[in-house]
Amino acid sequence: MTDFELHTIESALETSKPQLEHSQQVYGFVPNLHAEMAESPALLEAYRTIGNIFDTKTQLNATERQIIAMTNNRLNGCEYCMAAHTSIMQSLKVPADVIESLRNGTPIADPKLEALRVFAEKVNLQRGWLEDGDIEALLSAGYGQETVLEVIVGTAFKVLSNYTNHVAETPLDDAFAKNEWHANAATS
Repeated sequence: MTDFELHTIESALETSKPQLEHSQQVYGFVPNLHAEMAESPALLEAYRTIGNIFDTKTQLNATERQIIAMTNNRLNGCEYCMAAHTSIMQSLKVPADVIESLRNGTPIADPKLEALRVFAEKVNLQRGWLEDGDIEALLSAGYGQETVLEVIVGTAFKVLSNYTNHVAETPLDDAFAKNEWHANAATS
């Protein structure tokens, strides 16, 4: 396997340094994912930009965004992102039963949130080739057509991080270690 450098602010390309400095300010450290992405300023900027759009320009609340992210993380087998997003959800006070369902790939008790989880799963597994019934199930749960398209934004966001972690074999940060997750532990 090719070794990818875990860049520091000092070792990163000049065009990646501002992005890593921002990560340091936001998180108090440079997450290893960002340190890996710093090898490609375009990737790091794309990841940060789409993440910001997903967080600030969609009508989804924090729990709904995390449902989309975690569903993709689990289906893509991204151990790094499962641990990191579990920590993020805990800091956002997402209910523990929702977090556990997302980590295990089991139904969420709240029917509306479960409809979103199932829809995000179908978008991932079917690569966007949805049937009318898939969309109707989401709409019947109380979401709108905007949500259908915003799930695609969240899916694209996670492809960037999940695939980077697979290619670079990103080591888990100490900050996320308590929420370590293994792909073979998922129930589906």
